[in-house]
Amino acid sequence: MKRLLLLILPFFIVHLAEASTVYFSLGANPKRFIPFLAIDSSSGEISSYIFNGLLKLNKDMDIVGDLARDFKIEDNGKRIVFHLRRNIYWQDGKKFTSRDVIFTYKLITDPKTPTPYAGKYKIIKKIYAPDNYTVVVEYPYPFKPALYSWMMGIVPEHILKHTKNIATDPFNRKPIGTGPYILSQWKNAQFVKLKAFDKYFLHKPNIDRVIYKIIPDQTTALLELKNGKLDMLSLTPLQYKYEFSSDLKKRYKIYLEPSSSYTFLGFNLKLDMFKDIRVRKAICMAIDRQQIRKTILFGFGRVADSIYPANSPYFNNKLICNYNPKMAKKLLKEAGYILKRDGFLYKNGRKFTFTLYTNQGNTQRKYAAIMIQQYLRKIGIDMKIRIMEWQAFLNMVNERHFDAIILGWQLGADPDQYSLWHSKSDFKGGFNFVGFHNKEVDKLIEKARTTFDKDKSKSIYKKINDLIVNQFPYIFLYYPTSITAVNRNIKGIKPAKAGIMYNFIDWSY
Repeated sequence: MKRLLLLILPFFIVHLAEASTVYFSLGANPKRFIPFLAIDSSSGEISSYIFNGLLKLNKDMDIVGDLARDFKIEDNGKRIVFHLRRNIYWQDGKKFTSRDVIFTYKLITDPKTPTPYAGKYKIIKKIYAPDNYTVVVEYPYPFKPALYSWMMGIVPEHILKHTKNIATDPFNRKPIGTGPYILSQWKNAQFVKLKAFDKYFLHKPNIDRVIYKIIPDQTTALLELKNGKLDMLSLTPLQYKYEFSSDLKKRYKIYLEPSSSYTFLGFNLKLDMFKDIRVRKAICMAIDRQQIRKTILFGFGRVADSIYPANSPYFNNKLICNYNPKMAKKLLKEAGYILKRDGFLYKNGRKFTFTLYTNQGNTQRKYAAIMIQQYLRKIGIDMKIRIMEWQAFLNMVNERHFDAIILGWQLGADPDQYSLWHSKSDFKGGFNFVGFHNKEVDKLIEKARTTFDKDKSKSIYKKINDLIVNQFPYIFLYYPTSITAVNRNIKGIKPAKAGIMYNFIDWSY
């Protein structure tokens, strides 16, 4: 018996040693993980490990099957037929079928579901499943963003079919998906632990565990990296330029990627002070965005006036608003503002003052706010700054209780701008929280959704961009370059158009 134990024990120890764990960081505490409710970046990042859509983007940013093994576009783009894979299981062992797809559609389009993504699904004319592994979706007209919409994560009918309130359902904190990783533990404001799903339909991920440390402060996150307690971290340009030592370069490899994001200053357009376009344009001209780029990004990024990210084929790198404080003062005078002896602007006896909100933990946004405050003070605007905890900040934005904000968008490959700029996306919980309304933009967005010709689409998207940026609902501050440090012991990383994470299940450590 003792001999048998001696033989088993070394095997057990070796088995444990082979289990691999990587440590990443989240800049904010997640809120909920149901895909169509995970609207903040932290929630969305974790959700992407747990759930799959019918489709996904491959390394070259082409649309390919995910839960669907293939798909066909029929009837001139008005019908899509999805053929599902037959070897997919939910993480509780139940089989995935077409019923889950139909159920997810019904849940997203339920008026009681507070999701900003419902619009792309509500236009569906008919959806049905001829069998357990086929889904047919019919549209009233050719709908270009349709394929992108089916990248949304699918949720299980057998668990959620009796839910009374999806927004508060315990499933938000204890999700069950079809993805490569299972949520094993989540401790608020501390960590999120994921473990590899043995029955993942492609193959079990090579890395057994992913532990996300929740670290709102970027300086603290860098300290964790320096101490070898993180395996990957997105760096700010300041950190990379001045704090990433030669020793760190030996231990971590740097990946520079085109950014799919931008940072902006957004106005609450329903407030009287920001209804006049001359005021919004004046604020833009009063801010030296090139200097902000140099000071904050250290050359890693660019300034432009575009609603599309820098890695998009529709990105417009032209500037319509250049630094010109003299012209800014002239515009404000035309708008009825008078500069008084105290050095501030007044209109109808009221001082031009407002509060700019942003979230804590993002030093770039904080420093941008401070610089903007100084620029606006020079032309007589009293701007105050308030830095808020992430979830409190999101709640305030959703409730529209703000004057102006600094925030950023991380956008996908789909150029459709309905959820950000269409008038019908201006609702509580919607992404058009600045309250932008323009009938011509609405019509062009709707037209772009039915236009499959590439040249015509490009022309429409350009018009949409030009109309929006010339109304100054946002001041586009910068388009950052993604700077990511990854432990050199991690193997299998293959940079591509889609970034470095597209093949994460093939990484090894």
